[in-house]
Amino acid sequence: MTDTPTSDASSGDAQSGAGRSLPRILLVDDEPESTEMLALRLGKRGFPAARAASGEEALEHLARQGADVVVMDVKMPGMGGMRALERIRTEFPGVEVIMLSGHADMEVAVEGMRLGAFGYLMKPTDFDELLFKIEDAYTQGQLDRRAAARGRGGA
Repeated sequence: MTDTPTSDASSGDAQSGAGRSLPRILLVDDEPESTEMLALRLGKRGFPAARAASGEEALEHLARQGADVVVMDVKMPGMGGMRALERIRTEFPGVEVIMLSGHADMEVAVEGMRLGAFGYLMKPTDFDELLFKIEDAYTQGQLDRRAAARGRGGA
């Protein structure tokens, strides 16, 4: 398993220097150099990121350590990104998923959004655009969790 956080991702919400919580990110791609480089860049910005090399590894990581945002390649051997997305949305409904693809395929993008992906970006992805999408997904996930908690509390 390539489950390597660039900072302490297992101790709950990470905190930035400004005291705001940061998303725990899981990067999923069968090309380890892609996730390694992205994890390093995110780490330099203070974002904890763990890595997985397949859809199966992503599900195992989520079951053990959780994550707030998953950034996942669409095409991977074994369980591909779309199948993993379906499982994540069912088994870990509070986790937001951003899909990445190296192939311009509008049908795949539409299917990903139909299955509940927060976003869909083309590779190579502009790092600042990805970072914005991660922060936006994390904010949306927090709002969804608060709304669900209020619904359970009867408020």
